Amino acid sequence: MGAPADPAQDRAQSRAAGGRLWRMAGLAAVAGLAWAARDVPAALGGRLTGARAERAARSPQFRDGTFHNREPIRTMTTGEPGRNLVRELIFGKQRRRPTAPVPLLRPAPTASTATERQLDVVWYGHASTLIEIEGHRVLLDPVWSDRCSPSASVGPRRLHEPPVRLDELPPLDAILISHDHYDHLDMATVQELTRRQSAPFLVPLGVGAHLDRWGVPAERIVELDWSESHRVGGLEIIATAAQHFSGRGLRRDGTLWSSWVIAGAHRRVFYTGDSGYFDGYAEIGAEHGPFDVTLMQIGAYDRAWPAIHMFPEEAVAAHLDLRGGLFLPVHWATFNLALHDWAEPVDRLWAEAKARDVRLAVPRPGERVVVDDPPPVDGWWQAVA
Repeated sequence: MGAPADPAQDRAQSRAAGGRLWRMAGLAAVAGLAWAARDVPAALGGRLTGARAERAARSPQFRDGTFHNREPIRTMTTGEPGRNLVRELIFGKQRRRPTAPVPLLRPAPTASTATERQLDVVWYGHASTLIEIEGHRVLLDPVWSDRCSPSASVGPRRLHEPPVRLDELPPLDAILISHDHYDHLDMATVQELTRRQSAPFLVPLGVGAHLDRWGVPAERIVELDWSESHRVGGLEIIATAAQHFSGRGLRRDGTLWSSWVIAGAHRRVFYTGDSGYFDGYAEIGAEHGPFDVTLMQIGAYDRAWPAIHMFPEEAVAAHLDLRGGLFLPVHWATFNLALHDWAEPVDRLWAEAKARDVRLAVPRPGERVVVDDPPPVDGWWQAVA
């Protein structure tokens, strides 16, 4: 017979084996986190240095090392007594996702008519939009990734697929970026567009540092301060004021944010980017309007950050300040970025547009809108809300 087992030795061996398993699990977890975060440093973007930093320092919007709005604002308020945003985010009863798939369309072909007064809009979801104006194509804030986040594994995920692939986009004349937040500036999308297209990227001051890091050639980066413009073919593209903030990491306001005016010989378009309601809209309307169509941010608002995102009723007021013709809402439907119901922004918008006699188009993602003959508003979103 063998020697009797030593209970103490068995326990020691079990502890050692358990320790090895825990170490292996820990190493696997660390490796998994490292794999998930492998693209995060690059996605954070670049920093202002050299000539770019010197130019930023000369901007009227830049002081004390950061960019500023025209008037001091708070990006977050102290909130309402008794309200807990974290608890509301986790346990809130809002229906922040559609209950059925969002209907997608493939853009209809451009009408075979003279292009000198052409003005069509294709909204792909959230803020990503194609403007076809007088024979030119301008793409706004393209985000095709599954998440608006520095990581491909965590962060807000799309609620619907893009209606077209990036390789299905037509040849572009310009790509406009309003600011550097992840739901408006996406590294993977920028890199793919750099490979597939030859159009320049028009961006607010400082955002070129991100594009530099992601491999966009210097000759394709055009950085503009507010009120500065750049010509692309027969278009004048003007960076105009907005009331927002910027940042992709811990540092805030190291790059500028803007709205955009796209002006042809006959047609004019305005895009808000992200912004709270402010008196700058009336000034932009007086200087650059009237506009045939305005692309207005209507989603991701809350009483806790009223200065940096507009409520739908404020967006209608801004549209009227801008002397807009057709109102086309953006910045909704695609990412869950706030605490309101998924369909609330467009429901409130539709009611306010009726009350104030504003022409409105609410396309499905991918639907072509001919600005002079827009589709009637049919409440399509209510069937999936």
